[in-house]
Amino acid sequence: MHPQDKTVRIGRAFGAALYGIEAARVEVQAARAPGLPRAAIIGQAGSEVREARERLRVAMQAQRLWTSQGEQAVVINLAPAGLPKTGTGLDLPMCLAIVALTWPALQEKLDHVLAYAEVGLDGTLRAAAGTLSAAIAAHDAGLAGVVVPPEAAREAAEVKGLEVLAVRTLADAFRALRGDESALAPWPAPRAPAPRPSVDLCEVKGQPSARRALEVAAAGGHNLLLIGPPGSGKTLLSRRLATILPPLGREESLEVTRIHSAAGLLGAGAGVVTARPFRAPHHSVSPAGLVGGGVPPRPGEVSLATHGVLFLDELPEFQRHVLEVLRQPLEDGWVSIVRAMGRAVFPARFLLVGAMNPCPCGWHGATMPFTTRVRCA
Repeated sequence: MHPQDKTVRIGRAFGAALYGIEAARVEVQAARAPGLPRAAIIGQAGSEVREARERLRVAMQAQRLWTSQGEQAVVINLAPAGLPKTGTGLDLPMCLAIVALTWPALQEKLDHVLAYAEVGLDGTLRAAAGTLSAAIAAHDAGLAGVVVPPEAAREAAEVKGLEVLAVRTLADAFRALRGDESALAPWPAPRAPAPRPSVDLCEVKGQPSARRALEVAAAGGHNLLLIGPPGSGKTLLSRRLATILPPLGREESLEVTRIHSAAGLLGAGAGVVTARPFRAPHHSVSPAGLVGGGVPPRPGEVSLATHGVLFLDELPEFQRHVLEVLRQPLEDGWVSIVRAMGRAVFPARFLLVGAMNPCPCGWHGATMPFTTRVRCA
């Protein structure tokens, strides 16, 4: 047999792996090998990536992009091998790398774009968590564009200098990469300007000292502790603090969007977040729920409240070890989550507002009308 007959054809596409709120470019390599028809995924793939094998096979068959090539297996390598790969955003680049084995002319275009989307059984594409971070990774790697579903197009377009190809199905992605502009899907309509907040500080009647404290906290970035009996307005006042903070700047807005995108909290076609976050976790929250954690690490309430307000109602009801984990975020403005597979850093710059009763029964020192004592930190 001639040595050239043993040459292995490799299809390649670029995707991204999300860890925390950071995304790293992943090179997806696909090759055919002798053996029973199957798909093997290697390169420290997480459970979501491994489970994609049969789903992607069915999707590609539904879109008429799968060719068995006789009794051959498909081996997919995710490089770099030492980087953990989780989530569903690698579905699309794995499919495109396999398609490039049959249509080598597609490879030239795949070398310059990053694909990021989840693929359904019928071949339709869905937005994956962390699209904005994936687009930033593509820009940092010097790629020219990204291939995403229409629902994630505006989020990816926030990264300047990238061409955004919005497609609805695997077949559309294949056609768009081959230059067929009719395969591109229209983007969702721009989101309407943020409506006026449903609450406003002007609705608070009386409580001059508490109102003044909120204004000082908003102007100087101070934390607050509100102490008063039930019904004195602690929660009402706290929920209105975010409404008197200045509008989010461009960089702040992008950072908040990255966090919410990584957490899967952005709606379809939402684009960037423009309103200050307000988070009010229940007092039964765990340390991981408050500061982040899990495998892979996900942002907690302190990160979701970045550039906004974190409100802890009934402060004494929170477990002590939960409150202790707030020390580093309050001092440093970030949270470091260390796991065996790596280290994730989440922003955590927020205003902390605590509310509590003056005693277990809640009525110690209460007078009519009710007043709220305020302590600034």
